[in-house]
Amino acid sequence: MTTLSNIEERIRKLQARADAIQKKQAIAAIAKIHSLMKEHGLTIDDLTNRGRAGAAKDSANAELAATGKYRDPKTGATWSGRGRAPAWIANVKNRARFLISAAVEANDSHSGKRSGNYPRGPQPAKYRDPKSGAEWSGRGKAPGWLASVKDRTKFLISTADIKTAGTKKPKLETNATRARSTKAAKTPNAARAPRAKRT
Repeated sequence: MTTLSNIEERIRKLQARADAIQKKQAIAAIAKIHSLMKEHGLTIDDLTNRGRAGAAKDSANAELAATGKYRDPKTGATWSGRGRAPAWIANVKNRARFLISAAVEANDSHSGKRSGNYPRGPQPAKYRDPKSGAEWSGRGKAPGWLASVKDRTKFLISTADIKTAGTKKPKLETNATRARSTKAAKTPNAARAPRAKRT
């Protein structure tokens, strides 16, 4: 009959055999690693430096995955690209402009400058309406007198005019003020009829 002491002794013998096998396998693995390092000319420093760089890259990828794949430039909301798309990206045909990695690369390539890098503030006029004298700098929504025109070159202000023009622009005349001034020019002051009071 087997006793507890017999079983424990067998366990000790088996554990010793397992430890010996594990030690032989570890020695063989170390020998293989040394031969591969000699074959490829690697040192321990090479292994540790590459390990750190790889870890930094993996942590950056993990951080990107945690924050999201797409970002809404207006609100800053992110979306991982999985599941139902949020409203701000659902109907967009080209989602590339919302990619976070593209935005990071764009910021890196501009070295901190804003994209577009246009001068801020008021700009000199580039277009002038010959009829009303109204001017437009070419930025923002085109005014009505220029929006429907196919060839805008007719309205361009020459470069000499732009350089000599001051910072103050002439006051634009609206249709209402133009109508009042033409009506006043037609009617002499003495002949003007008094306005009736509204009740």
